[in-house]
Amino acid sequence: MTATSTAPPRQLAALNPIQQLKAGHLPRRLVQLYVGLFLYGSSMGLMIQGSLGLDPWDVLHSGIIKHIPWSFGTVVIVMSFVVLLAWIPLRQWPGLGTVSNAIVIGLATDLTLATVDRPDALWVRILFMLAGVVVNALAGALYIGAQLGPGPRDGLMTGLVRRTGLSIRLVRTTIEITVVAVGFLLGGAIGIGTVLYALSIGPLLHWMLPIFTVRLKPQPQPQPTD
Repeated sequence: MTATSTAPPRQLAALNPIQQLKAGHLPRRLVQLYVGLFLYGSSMGLMIQGSLGLDPWDVLHSGIIKHIPWSFGTVVIVMSFVVLLAWIPLRQWPGLGTVSNAIVIGLATDLTLATVDRPDALWVRILFMLAGVVVNALAGALYIGAQLGPGPRDGLMTGLVRRTGLSIRLVRTTIEITVVAVGFLLGGAIGIGTVLYALSIGPLLHWMLPIFTVRLKPQPQPQPTD
């Protein structure tokens, strides 16, 4: 006989990659995952075209390339693997969403940059900036809530939340501010959009993530033996 356990309603479950795929509602979760990833890349493109500040991780990436003769994309990829190393002590499992993150987000960002022109009017640039922040939070809630494995950077957040018991709002905001500070010290470009993103993405994601977190079916666990 086995005992079953499940995470509390609307709480992210700690599942390995196989369990993630077997946890039920897979068609809905796959759609939610890839819609979220596409919107995430689109939101990045909007912020880039708005030219009012990069998101915190891109501030860090832009600072690093001032000291290392690598392309921007190479730095993003290498930093993804560096962040993944931090998952080990956090016991954070990767998954389909982790692998898909780099591919889909990159394609969506390139598509947005190719189809959306950089506006001249300041009010339009402000609109791009605001839309980028809000859509980014919505996208993050969608693909993280699908529970198919977060991206490297969001996995760092969810792992710290699970291990420390602190709120998503506090952990995410702390990470974003830290990344901006390091990126700035390295010479990365910041702007009002960077400050807005760093201060608002945590509270927005804290509010949206429970709404879009898919309730998974209970996962069987071996009964402890004497």
